[in-house]
Amino acid sequence: MRINPILAIDGYKTSHREQYPEGTSRIYSNFTPRGNRFFTSPLSDNRLVFFGLQGFLQWFMVDLFNEAFFARPEEEVVTEYQQLMDSYLGKARIDVEHIRALHRLGYLPLEIKSLDEGSKVPMQVPVLTITNTVDDFFWLVNYLESVMSAELWKASTNATIAYHYRLVCERWAALTCDDQSHLDFQCHDFSLRGMSGLHDAAQAGAGHLLSFTGTDSIPSILYLRQYYTPPKDYFIAGSIPATEHSVMCMGEEQGEIATFRRLITELYPHGFVSIVSDTWDYWKVLTEYSRELKADIMARQGRLVFRPDSGDPVEILCGTSDDSDSDPARTPQQKGSVEVLWDIFGGTVNAKGYRVLDEHVGLIYGDSITLERANQILARLEAKGFASSNVVFGVGSYTYQYSTRDTFGFAMKATWGEVRGVEREIFKQPKTDGGLKKSARGLLRVERDSAGDYYLLDRQSREQEQGGELKTRFLNGKLLNAEDLSTLRRRLAER
Repeated sequence: MRINPILAIDGYKTSHREQYPEGTSRIYSNFTPRGNRFFTSPLSDNRLVFFGLQGFLQWFMVDLFNEAFFARPEEEVVTEYQQLMDSYLGKARIDVEHIRALHRLGYLPLEIKSLDEGSKVPMQVPVLTITNTVDDFFWLVNYLESVMSAELWKASTNATIAYHYRLVCERWAALTCDDQSHLDFQCHDFSLRGMSGLHDAAQAGAGHLLSFTGTDSIPSILYLRQYYTPPKDYFIAGSIPATEHSVMCMGEEQGEIATFRRLITELYPHGFVSIVSDTWDYWKVLTEYSRELKADIMARQGRLVFRPDSGDPVEILCGTSDDSDSDPARTPQQKGSVEVLWDIFGGTVNAKGYRVLDEHVGLIYGDSITLERANQILARLEAKGFASSNVVFGVGSYTYQYSTRDTFGFAMKATWGEVRGVEREIFKQPKTDGGLKKSARGLLRVERDSAGDYYLLDRQSREQEQGGELKTRFLNGKLLNAEDLSTLRRRLAER
């Protein structure tokens, strides 16, 4: 959808300009995660991973405004706005001279300051502030609230979720692995098809790539290349050849083992390949086909990754029996996939005393994975004596689409303004609310304490507001202080 960005708003924003007190010349607002409604596990540090502003500023505030507003003829832009408002709210109900004035100005007269992307931010600390730089355009500050919120909450939310997956994987790797090189690929983004459109998928999937380098979302790689330009030859993300059910079905059930053989000996005799294995009988594939194909599998210079895609992921990978059960008569279902592959292919015991499957075989489970299930799977593998590196998780929309703006209570609120040259500290504190919606007051500054954690100072003077950790990222139509993906990843990795 190609849209005039001046119309990327909630409808009620069109009438707010005239509703502010007469003589209003400045508005100052902030965008803040107000509360944590999602992460309750002991691993959570109750902090948000801030991400997505730079991409939004470039594609919307710079590129889209320049191309679809300022570069178009004035009368064309103004007429489009007028016709829509006449239809939407009634003829001549909304004046359009402020739109004409903005077009003639030729740039967005705004300053947006933010914390560094890739930073971990406590709840109730603003990630950005926005104010106008030209008096007549005070109305523009909160006019853009809707699109800013829509574009920013999910990118940060999903970057935060991915970071918590990383924490889970690191916890179990520290306990059970002597080599942690698998971590960058242990969670693989499968979410594209389940997201709310292509742009949403690209942007949200880019958040995943702050913590991992495995993805099937090609648009996310392109998004990061365009808006978070990494150094030349910098590795953003990768994947491996993989089948889908249509491939297996076209080979027919009676020819399934022949399909496996063709894939691993003819098409992919080297390197990694992932084969979906539950099209018909998963346990038959794992216990019968794998034995028949063992010589071919072991002769490859690479890894065959079996992909179960249905059932309870915890039970499929770890089994249904008690983890201490060593009865040799247990069924494959009772043992679980990791133990079944160990029985057939063996492996090694690492320096920490945990079993690692032979390098020629592996497992990825990519259906209905959640943080809780991932943690449970790795905990059960540890109890069975297996290293956490034996499995990879495909993290899809079951994780990345099951969140809302309220997951971290994101809101944009005005806290300061100026009317006829007199400053006003403003705030919101509903008596009918439990405290979540209480806003800061006045001009804001964010500082770091001795431990490096951000904290908020409100009711600041103009001079005080200029200091602190909030840095100018956008000023009068230009992007400033841009950073690349490698910097964001490095910052997030710092504990």
